[in-house]
Amino acid sequence: MTDFSDMLSKAKKMQERMKEVQEVLAKIEVEGTAGGDLVKVVLKGDYEMKSISVNENAKNEKDEIINDLIVAAHNDAREKLKKKTSEELLKVTGASNLPFDFKLPF
Repeated sequence: MTDFSDMLSKAKKMQERMKEVQEVLAKIEVEGTAGGDLVKVVLKGDYEMKSISVNENAKNEKDEIINDLIVAAHNDAREKLKKKTSEELLKVTGASNLPFDFKLPF
């Protein structure tokens, strides 16, 4: 029975660490840009979009160009968030083999 108790103890510790990781990740924000900063997108740690800003100079462009810049800025932010998330997971867990696109199960 000691092995089972030890296993439960380790599972509880892992659960606590995962909660800590979630709290750290929730605080992350990254900014993606496109078109020489004509468009900026801010994503939060859970990949929720916080804001989009379009520079006045971009507003003279065709809608298709602005749409492409928004998509590019979002993709830039998403890649930065993947990297930042991986770095933060490394700090909290000490694990070095987590992939950039690691997602929490909750």
